[in-house]
Amino acid sequence: MKKMLLKSVLFWLCLWRLVGVFCSSVSEVKLLVIVGESVTLNTGFTEIKWFDRIQWWFENNMIAGINVTTGSMTVYDNVLDGRFRDRLKLDSRTGSLTITNITKKHAGDYTVTTSEPVMIIIRLTVTECVCDAEEISVTEGDSVTLNTGLTEISGNDSLSWDYEIDIAATPIFERCLEQIIISYTYGFELFDDGMKLDNQTGSLTIINITTKRAGIYTLNYQISGGNWSTKAFRVSVYARLPVPVISTNSTNCSSSSSSSSSLCSLLCSVVNVSHVTLSWYKGNSLLSSISVSDLSISLSLPLEVEYQEKNSYSCVANNPSSKQTTHLDISKLCHSCSGGSFQP
Repeated sequence: MKKMLLKSVLFWLCLWRLVGVFCSSVSEVKLLVIVGESVTLNTGFTEIKWFDRIQWWFENNMIAGINVTTGSMTVYDNVLDGRFRDRLKLDSRTGSLTITNITKKHAGDYTVTTSEPVMIIIRLTVTECVCDAEEISVTEGDSVTLNTGLTEISGNDSLSWDYEIDIAATPIFERCLEQIIISYTYGFELFDDGMKLDNQTGSLTIINITTKRAGIYTLNYQISGGNWSTKAFRVSVYARLPVPVISTNSTNCSSSSSSSSSLCSLLCSVVNVSHVTLSWYKGNSLLSSISVSDLSISLSLPLEVEYQEKNSYSCVANNPSSKQTTHLDISKLCHSCSGGSFQP
């Protein structure tokens, strides 16, 4: 079963209702949704007023409406060959419209009109997957910046950032005209004092990131009144890696049958790790490796070297965001084949 990502779209990109000032009589949002998801199209209202009338249209066909004065709330899910049948749900408090189990037939322009002189157009694109999301790997506790690729934002530009996890979406920031910046949490205590928006470029910095902040970050932006564009970032957060420990034991020492040199048996270990590869290197050449994915376990990797060997050996633990290296000191661990361990 596909995971349902309940997307909460920021339609305040050009609407600042709290002070009664409108950025434009028509606002446009470009939105990318994955097949099988549910999407909630917001009106921007926190609560419908007694005189409000809200109408939702798809490609010039009315699909839902609310008339507070008459107390009516209707969905027209049989229009357009019934593609919306059993998929539409109106929020009686905000007027927002949810479409469940999206298919490619639901792609197109959605328009919402209200009693106020504002019309919002949502250009919905439906795809099989977010294949074009930029992959970013970061270590827990570090900071990461999601770059918009823009050099400068002018007063006529608008943008918003949206954060998605497995069960919900959280609007984070919106920048409308005249440097207006809004922060949202919607019940998620994930971003308190942990995010910063660059006023010049619109880039988003996540400070002291945790694994709870992993997910997909989506940027919607409009430059100088042009078309809306979307850019997605898939952020993976990995735990900070421990330093590998190299150890030996006298019981593992043996004499080589083919030479007079003795071999020292070593073991490189890391504990309580996941998504990690542990490797032995001779110089820059990989000798052996072992990996673990989701489980948090301990990893160990053996190696045998000669006592008097002059080659350089190292044990490396790495994940997609970082690595830790321990260099082998043969003279300390293998000079008499006595038990011990080495860690820088």
